[in-house]
Amino acid sequence: MAQDTSMEEFEALLNESFEMDTPEEGSVVKGKVIAIEAGQAIIDVGYKMEGRVELKEFANPGEAPEISVGDEVEVYLRAAENARGEAVISREMARREEAWDRLEKAYADDQRVEGAIFGRVKGGFTVDLGGAVAFLPGSQVDVRPVRDAGPLMGLKQPFQILKMDRRRGNIVVSRRAILEESRAEQRAEVIGNLSEGQAVDGVVKNITEYGAFVDLGGVDGLLHVTDMAWRRVNHPSEILAIGETVKVQVIKINKETHRISLGMKQLQEDPWDLVGAKYPLESVHKGRVTNITDYGAFVELEPGVEGLVHVSEMSWTKKNVHPGKIVSTSQEVDVMVLEIDGAKRRVSLGLKQTMRNPWEVFSEANPEGTEVEGEVKNITEFGLFIGLDGDIDGMVHLSDLSWDERGEDAIQNYRKGDMVSAVVSEVDVEKERISLSIKALGGDKFAEAVGGVKRGSIVTVNVTAIEEGGIEVEYEGMKSFIRRSDLSRDRAEQRPERFSVGDKVDVRVTNVDGKTRRLGLSIKAREIAEEKEAVEQYGSSDSGASLGDILGAALKTGD
Repeated sequence: MAQDTSMEEFEALLNESFEMDTPEEGSVVKGKVIAIEAGQAIIDVGYKMEGRVELKEFANPGEAPEISVGDEVEVYLRAAENARGEAVISREMARREEAWDRLEKAYADDQRVEGAIFGRVKGGFTVDLGGAVAFLPGSQVDVRPVRDAGPLMGLKQPFQILKMDRRRGNIVVSRRAILEESRAEQRAEVIGNLSEGQAVDGVVKNITEYGAFVDLGGVDGLLHVTDMAWRRVNHPSEILAIGETVKVQVIKINKETHRISLGMKQLQEDPWDLVGAKYPLESVHKGRVTNITDYGAFVELEPGVEGLVHVSEMSWTKKNVHPGKIVSTSQEVDVMVLEIDGAKRRVSLGLKQTMRNPWEVFSEANPEGTEVEGEVKNITEFGLFIGLDGDIDGMVHLSDLSWDERGEDAIQNYRKGDMVSAVVSEVDVEKERISLSIKALGGDKFAEAVGGVKRGSIVTVNVTAIEEGGIEVEYEGMKSFIRRSDLSRDRAEQRPERFSVGDKVDVRVTNVDGKTRRLGLSIKAREIAEEKEAVEQYGSSDSGASLGDILGAALKTGD
């Protein structure tokens, strides 16, 4: 009976053991470390199954394994039995399964995960996320490019999961996203403690062409080159160096973009506050040329105060040249203050005003009538331009070239480079013009010749040429022409051929034309005048005396 009972119990126990769930291959099971030998941990996973796991599977990247006999661990059951009758188990695969469950939950909740960079691969790095391996792209390591990732290797730190696919076993993480988030929080905190107008200390982190970035303790502000100093700064490196600590003023804070504008000159006294008093109009000061443009040159009167010398105010004589041919950068010059616009922070300066007007100097040294000498600089259709002292020109108009020739003909006698003498006829300082006369060099021959001659005068002329229409005569070097009709009162005697070259003839002056420089002469007018005078003196035809008698008497008296 007892034997039957024991058989029944054994059968029941056997059935019970068959009915119990045995671990399923491909699942994670709990086990206990029962021994450590030959670099392996022997783990009892129950169900009378034992397996072996390499100790390195219990170590984090870069760390020593932490495992002892008696520890309970989770392992992945790959197979219930191998050729040696042992269970095939893996701690690493168990950690991976566990990690994937944990990471998927973190990814769904948009939470950070902890991991350590343990390897470098093409395009980035590998990260151990507590059993699962993720890819960290090079662009996601830091907010700025990282040249040496050595200090980051094996260091436990937070990461953000960007993408994961369990089926393919792909996980992409970012360290940069964590840094940016922390930085944004830090920026928000720092910015919250800043206010516009506040003076703070900062460290120069970077220098560019247009300014410098200053670290204000976790947040950068831009110090623009125009806000570094009141004076002109060509490049920020002139006054700043990377790593230098500077005091700056917060000019503007953009709450939305978290951009901060900084200034250094705002902490210094504005030199423009005293410009009006220090630089009165028409006062002359020394300055330094800082910049040259097509339209003029900028001259620094003092640090922070610059004025413009417009090209029209640079030289009395050089009108159409580039300012760079008159002054050079860094040159010290004397300038006159012409105008101050405090609102626009502009000073108009003059360079030529510090030198005497060359036309004034010339006028004082060469009053009208002075004889001067110069080189023919240019020949135009209306006259000659002559170079004079003081780098100025005078003009000889066509009408002032010759007494005897037409201007168009006389100008043909001159060439550029010829040295000529002329007389100053007029100086207009305001219009910057000097009028010269070449024909006035020998004086006015016509005026000298006819100085005592007036209309009605009787003069003696020399016959210089016989022509069909009359005769050419000369009086004191001035030539005139007597027409045929003026050769005699008697028509029969109005013959040019009755005269010979060299004859001296008395003639009556009928006109003195200073404009054409000609004398109007007539033998006929002289004869008529003589006849009239004789009639008045010796009688009239009404008394019975004949004209022949009267003239005869006049001639006899004359003898």
